[in-house]
Amino acid sequence: MKKLLSTACPAASFNIATFVLRVSFGLIMFFNHGINKIKGFGEAAGHFYDPFHIGHQASLILVIFAEVFCALFVVLGLFTRLAVIPLVIEMLVAVFLFHRGQSLTSHELGVLYLAAFFGILLMGPGKFSVDGAMGK
Repeated sequence: MKKLLSTACPAASFNIATFVLRVSFGLIMFFNHGINKIKGFGEAAGHFYDPFHIGHQASLILVIFAEVFCALFVVLGLFTRLAVIPLVIEMLVAVFLFHRGQSLTSHELGVLYLAAFFGILLMGPGKFSVDGAMGK
């Protein structure tokens, strides 16, 4: 009971928690969002949200890069902090620009992703990752 109420975090618990966070959010992003954007690329390329005025297709390509390649790097724990930056930026755009003025329920998922990816950015990949195996 004493351990349950303790505020201390053993290294093993921290590393398992970072592993679960990385893998779960990375895979969900990849399968639920990245793959669907690749499948619907032709349909979405002409009208995808373009907050930085670089073109609809270029914006979609950047989002696919984040949701597919960066998400897989996060899952593997390879260049994790670098890979999570595009995901954090994407979620900031989704929450504060795309869903601006809408109810919390419309951008609740974006807020959850933002919190998870920002947490990974701060914590790093943990020991159970490619980065951890390489001693970074």
